[in-house]
This record gives sequence, C-alpha cells and structure tokens, in this order.
Amino acid sequence: MKIALFGINFGVAADPDAMVAIARAAEAAGLESLWTGEHVVLPDPQAPPSPAPPWLPFLDPAAALAHVAAHTQRIRLGTGIIILPQRNPLVLAKELTTVDVVSRGRLIFGLGAGYLEPEFRALGAPFAERGKVTDEAIQVLKALWTMDKPAFHGRFFSFEGIGAQPRPVQKPHPPIIVGGQSRGAARRTVRYGNGWYGFLMTIEQTEEMVQFIQHYVERGERPADLGPIELSVTPSLPPTRETVERYAAIGVERLIFFTNATSLDESLRFVDTLGSLAGS
Repeated sequence: MKIALFGINFGVAADPDAMVAIARAAEAAGLESLWTGEHVVLPDPQAPPSPAPPWLPFLDPAAALAHVAAHTQRIRLGTGIIILPQRNPLVLAKELTTVDVVSRGRLIFGLGAGYLEPEFRALGAPFAERGKVTDEAIQVLKALWTMDKPAFHGRFFSFEGIGAQPRPVQKPHPPIIVGGQSRGAARRTVRYGNGWYGFLMTIEQTEEMVQFIQHYVERGERPADLGPIELSVTPSLPPTRETVERYAAIGVERLIFFTNATSLDESLRFVDTLGSLAGS
C-alpha cells in the first residue's frame, strides 16, 4: 500500500514555511506522495454542499507543488483534485508541465468535474455541462502533451497550428487520476484515466465505485494502451494497520490520509503516524 498525505496547500500548510516542513517530514517518513486540494472560490456564507468556510486559504495547486518540489527530492506530488471544467486546459497544461519539469517527473495529475454550482457561476464556467467539458479537456491535455503537432477540434475547445513546449518529463504524460463518486466518474476513469481517486470514502462506497469501474471495463470501454487502473482513496477511517488492510482487500493501492490538524506540531505528529504505516 502506498501511504500519502492530503492537504499540502491549505489550512496549516497554507503557510509556505509550514508547507515545506510538512513536506520534508513526509519525505523523511517514507510517504509516497503529497496531495493538494482545490477551490478557486468558496460560497460565502458557507452552505451545503460547500466543504469549507470561505475564509480557509487554498493556495493554487501548481504553485504550491512547485514550491514543495524545490524543497524535496523524491516524494511524488499530486493534485487531488483540480476542478478541470473551471480551467482553460491549454493554460493548465503549461502549469502542470512546469510542475513536472521542476520536480523532475514527480507530478500525479488528479482531476474532477466539480460539484459547487456557486463556484462555477462566479467563474463563468458551465456547471450543467461540466462532465462533457471535463471529458473534452482531458483529451486536450493529452493532445498537448503527446502530439508532435498538437491539434484538437471539439465542441468546447479547438486548435491547430500551435506548439506546446516544454513537454512533461514523464512519458507519455504524468499519470491522470480521475476523482469522483458517480457512475460518470467511473466511466471517465475507464475511458481516460490511469487511476481513480475517491475522497473520504467508506469501505462500502469504495466497493460500489470499484463495481462501477469494473462494469465499464467489462463493456469494453477501456483503451488497451491505458493498462490497469490504480485505485486511490482518502479513507473515512483513521490511519491504522486495520484501515490499510481493509482497503487493500478491495483493491485500493494508495491511501491518501487527511488530517484536521490546527498546528504545525499536530501536522508533524500526524505525518509520523503515517510514516509508521508506510514503513510497516
């Protein structure tokens, strides 16, 4: 089981010095990866389904991971997740490529379709068609990362006659991890992703998503060149050996633990706990 930490760009870790301290401690403890969250804006006042109060600082994922990359050597760097239909995929491709280059090939690109309508409305992004935009944007990113002469003609994005440099260090591109808890996310994973990511998932919810994913694989929707699907989960259970064993039993290969730590010391103690799992 790969053991990872979620939340390297907000809360306590929104302070750049604390971010570096946590990242270095995680690397020293043997954690496999560090993961960002994302909300460009949050509803004020907070109301369901908003996951956080509007005053919570969220640093930009690419900028935060580039900062972490400069102070670490080996630990992988994941976006968990970037809300893809809120982004221009050509600009995002450049940002993500930059992270992969400056980290010397350590980026894991996690994406999702989003769910906060007020956030989409504030950004002028199409909430009702977010799933279709997400699918097309993934294809745009792959074109920019892999084609000698990038070109794409779709409903939402269209271009040709351009160059897109530099290219990612990882070939053919950084791993693409699709986040979400719906049938649409399962199908998107099968069609386009190298892996799937579920946030704060119970064992039962994870089992259901694995069944959805397997359903679309069995229907023949998985391109042969994508290979097996890696399953990653931020569990609803605490970081214990029993938690690791229970999720491993249903095929999960990476656990990305989340903490509500309110201080740097508390964050570092949590990293030590995760390190004991990573080393056992």
